[in-house]
Amino acid sequence: MFVVHRYRAGLLVGLMWIGLTRVVAADRLLADFEGSDFAGWVATGTAFGTGPALGTLMDQAPVNGFRGQGLANSFHGGDKAVGTLKSPDFDVDQRFLNFLIGGGEVVGKTCVNLVVDGQVVRSATGRDEESLTTITFDLDEFVGKRARLEIVDNEPGGWGHITADHFVLSDRAAVPPYVQNLKTPEEYLETLRPQFHFTARSNWLNDPNGLVFHAGEYHLFYQHNPFGREWGNMTWAHSVSSNLVNWTPLALALKPDRLGTMFSGSAVVDRENTGGFQVGSEPALVAIYTAAGGSSDESKGHPFTQCLAYSNDRGRTWTKFSGNPVLTNLGVGDRDPKVFWHVPTRHWVMPLYVGVKDPHRPDRSLGERHVKPELRLFTSPDLKSWTQTSVFPEELYECPGLVELPVDGDPKNTRWVVWGADGRYWICRFDGRTLTPESGPHMADFGANYYAAQTWDDLPQSRVVQIGWMRGGKYPDMPFNGQMGFPVELTLQTSADGLRLVKWPVREIRDLFTSVLREDLPRPLRPGSYALPGAARELMDLEFEFRPGLATSVTLEVRGQAIVWSANPGSLAMHGQTIPLRPASETTGRRSEFSAPWGPDFVPWTDSIRIRVLLDRTSVELFANGGIAVASFCFVPEKAPETSITVAGGDVARARVTTRQLKSAWRP
Repeated sequence: MFVVHRYRAGLLVGLMWIGLTRVVAADRLLADFEGSDFAGWVATGTAFGTGPALGTLMDQAPVNGFRGQGLANSFHGGDKAVGTLKSPDFDVDQRFLNFLIGGGEVVGKTCVNLVVDGQVVRSATGRDEESLTTITFDLDEFVGKRARLEIVDNEPGGWGHITADHFVLSDRAAVPPYVQNLKTPEEYLETLRPQFHFTARSNWLNDPNGLVFHAGEYHLFYQHNPFGREWGNMTWAHSVSSNLVNWTPLALALKPDRLGTMFSGSAVVDRENTGGFQVGSEPALVAIYTAAGGSSDESKGHPFTQCLAYSNDRGRTWTKFSGNPVLTNLGVGDRDPKVFWHVPTRHWVMPLYVGVKDPHRPDRSLGERHVKPELRLFTSPDLKSWTQTSVFPEELYECPGLVELPVDGDPKNTRWVVWGADGRYWICRFDGRTLTPESGPHMADFGANYYAAQTWDDLPQSRVVQIGWMRGGKYPDMPFNGQMGFPVELTLQTSADGLRLVKWPVREIRDLFTSVLREDLPRPLRPGSYALPGAARELMDLEFEFRPGLATSVTLEVRGQAIVWSANPGSLAMHGQTIPLRPASETTGRRSEFSAPWGPDFVPWTDSIRIRVLLDRTSVELFANGGIAVASFCFVPEKAPETSITVAGGDVARARVTTRQLKSAWRP
């Protein structure tokens, strides 16, 4: 029996050839770029130079993963250079084409194409990495035809280059075949489109901006490139929702102008018309944003400044304030104003990132070179004139957030929580002018893919809801690039380690539930692996609770993503990240409060470990012990939707699982 596994659009199909003998042909090398020239390949433009590159080129980050000494590299002249490298025609006489690829992930612009009968029939991009990885094209339908390869660099912007090496025809697939869907799928149902996490309809997305609630609508603005899947041309795109899960896109809100492209900022409801922008009976919405001077040809010579725009039609159209900028440049890259109304002092407060030049400062992983990051606080009576009141004593890099939260739900005992883009936060006192830290920094998210979180302004019932950008996610061959995390409610609770921020998925997720399954697992749960067929879902909200007993480790695996609890030290691990975790008896956290039939319907346990997982097509969000420990990760699915539990070292005393299947937020 000979078994072949074929992967198509993320689905695994098993094909069995029984009683059949097949002759496997020897591999045929098409190109290895080991010579002094391209050996019959034809280069156009300047990007590929006159011959193979011997590894890393000038000003390029280190390139690795190629074979031998040479490779095709379009970084000659940097990202601005463009060009193509085309192979001679060849006969497709074997089933697979294996090769190495790296560089930019710009669909159709930084790619390797297979051309048959004049049409591009297979295409692959890099993944915005200088490390080359193996790709396999399945050529079964083209065997017997003539074909050629094209290595394309038609992107002059960021990650505007491609690397490739070692093209081999073979009867063996080096990796599961990569199949790009060259047809246009139904909108929002593409193979790698998240189904309950926000994405732009197309092109690039990053930081959430201007989060505000008004007239029954949640407004979500975000950094967006209307013209491509890569970062650039920063514009405020805009969507609205009535429930935080189903979103309707609106027209672009803020577009680049002579002062700069539109970087991050915030929005408020000016209920008392302090700015004088209101027309009619409804208060105006006011956006406070950074104009990134010098980031476009139109804005050359202008610095970063802070500006206003206003709307009198519930955010459908926006007018930029004629007196912009309202805050002139103060340092290096001043940006990301997060404005709110401070009730006790009756003025507006603006936390703002400001970079301060420091030639003696060493380079850091975050921030501009030789620049000290500062969080400065400003106040204003009218949103137009601003006065600096203080500088936060701790270093905090870009996209600041600042909210007041009751301690353990007591509105008479509150603290202020301030955070930066990387998720580090401090617990503070705040008098409307000066922010005094009491503890921190602490970590709000231990994962690899959560950045630039912001909270909605003006929510009813003093509710605080946050959303962040899942930075670093990969979406090969999709029309969009980037997703938001799922919205979470913030609370401040006492734990064994002191006051800590708790993050918990918003209750509106229940609008997406389609079924629920509760399982009490065998007692005790002995060492071994256990499949959970009821949790084999592509989209789900899963809660797993267990009493460790004598077990030294317990692994929950969802769609190939392993979440590993270890007894010593008490922690969770996922994708190489470690998440410290005390026993549930030493933390508070939250439990799901869904009414029947969606609730867990379980008597609470003590001395247990509780793990809640939100699984979407390209992301896993982990909320442990009621949101005390949180981690967000993106992934490209390589396995079918399966879920299992593996126990090692001893018996788990008790365990139970609640699985809620979710429907797509993009369809009724």
